[in-house]
Amino acid sequence: MDATFFFDPACPWTWRASRWLVAVAEARGLAVEWRAFSLAILNEGNVPPQFAEAMAASGRALRLVEALRAQGRHDDAGRFYTELGARTHDAGNPPSDKLGAEAVEAAGLGSEAPALDDERWDEAVRESHALSYASAGPDIGSPVLMIPGAERGMHGPIVTEVPGTEDALTIWDSLVPLLRLGTFHEIKRGRR
Repeated sequence: MDATFFFDPACPWTWRASRWLVAVAEARGLAVEWRAFSLAILNEGNVPPQFAEAMAASGRALRLVEALRAQGRHDDAGRFYTELGARTHDAGNPPSDKLGAEAVEAAGLGSEAPALDDERWDEAVRESHALSYASAGPDIGSPVLMIPGAERGMHGPIVTEVPGTEDALTIWDSLVPLLRLGTFHEIKRGRR
């Protein structure tokens, strides 16, 4: 894999970053591994009631992501996330079980749908979340990006809108050397 992208499907910032990475992967022929990062696990016991349904739907989706990863089906996981994000973030809807089921069908993964309700995948989601958090944390959220040759991952990038291909490649070409520097820690500016 050329990049591993840990994500929570409920996060709009993560959705934009994923579209950035898809553009980069298409332009550069990169292989992306899609992995679980759970905001519900990160905020365990502190999820506000108004986000409970979205977090539950996101958790179900992450089961499928990890089930597909276990089979080496990274492109299928990416296609599922694309369909889910189109129905949620692009359409302005919160994640829901209904939209998750629609995304499974649209991605051609109907035979894999039972993973959504298979609690045996919860441990894989926790392990993936722990790996990403250990790689880039503490004090991080979704997404986390890891690349080969870098001893640590990073939280982000956080983009306010999905950049065009040229800007997407500029971001990638700037991040890769920074990620591989053991002395590099953080660049940040406030969101508007």
